[in-house]
Amino acid sequence: MSELDDRCALASRQVGEPIAATAPRARAWLVLEQPGPYGFRAAEQSHLPEPLSRALSALPKDSGTTVLLARSTGRHADRHDDVDRRRFWFAHTSPGGVRMRTGVVEDAALLSGDLVALVEAAARGELPPWGERSTEPLLAVCTNGRRDVCCVVEGRPLAAALAAQPDLTDHVIEVSHIGGHRFAPTALLLPTGDVFGRLDAGSAAEVLRGARAGRLGSLPHHRGRSALARPGQAAEHAVRVAEGIDSLDCLDVLRVLGDTAVPLPFRYEGEDGVADLEVRHSDGRAWAVRVERAFGPDRPESCGKPPAPHEVWSAEAPAPIPRWWERRQTPRRDSPGPG
Repeated sequence: MSELDDRCALASRQVGEPIAATAPRARAWLVLEQPGPYGFRAAEQSHLPEPLSRALSALPKDSGTTVLLARSTGRHADRHDDVDRRRFWFAHTSPGGVRMRTGVVEDAALLSGDLVALVEAAARGELPPWGERSTEPLLAVCTNGRRDVCCVVEGRPLAAALAAQPDLTDHVIEVSHIGGHRFAPTALLLPTGDVFGRLDAGSAAEVLRGARAGRLGSLPHHRGRSALARPGQAAEHAVRVAEGIDSLDCLDVLRVLGDTAVPLPFRYEGEDGVADLEVRHSDGRAWAVRVERAFGPDRPESCGKPPAPHEVWSAEAPAPIPRWWERRQTPRRDSPGPG
């Protein structure tokens, strides 16, 4: 059997692995343009200037902000020339607090202060005053074949197909790594932080065109919202399906403790694999949702890795409850700060 026949994305489809509630977790995303090919460890192996490479590699994995390298679609020469200014997209993605800035930033600005403090502040919703505010959607497609062969085999043709459509050309970019290669082609929608998988040209175009209209397109391909813990992603998905809700950034998920709803911890995994949650709509509606964890058939997490069990978070049917603003409980989350 060839490497292409033994890809993790094929194995995931073959075992029927659900796609909902599989999004990587990040409250903020910093996307930095860097031309040329990427290595397995993009920050270290992608021809970045040494000071910037070192600073990005040293960022803590638990900061709440994920950094991606980006490039335009198409073929990429193996460039080694120094680039000291680059396009960027910096988005905070928590429910009710979505904001994004974009433009061009110089490496000197990235390195002039405490980069760790900067990304930690971004996870709280405090974006630096670079560039300008933007609400224009960006679909970042993972195409890093050094990270996983599925990403280049599935991702590159998808990015090229989108870029070939005149109204979408400026809204798609290739990136170094999103997570979840087995759902390739995978893509991240900014500024909301919604993650998609198993896309094709039609469903990906639906995502972008829907986002322009404030809608979450292609729900069957929606892996979840990155700012939510996995149980929260499952609960949000269940409410969207049951109620036919497609507006972007209209739902938040909270944890239920007794008679009170409290903010959902970022890395919450439930109590012994069970989570009682409350999903709130910005229009006041609310639903009680119980989510449970199970384990599906073995499949490789990425190409070349041995098969292993995988977590599946599934939700019971959402139960409507009284409007949240009529109850004295925690309000819908928002993350104040400039940006």
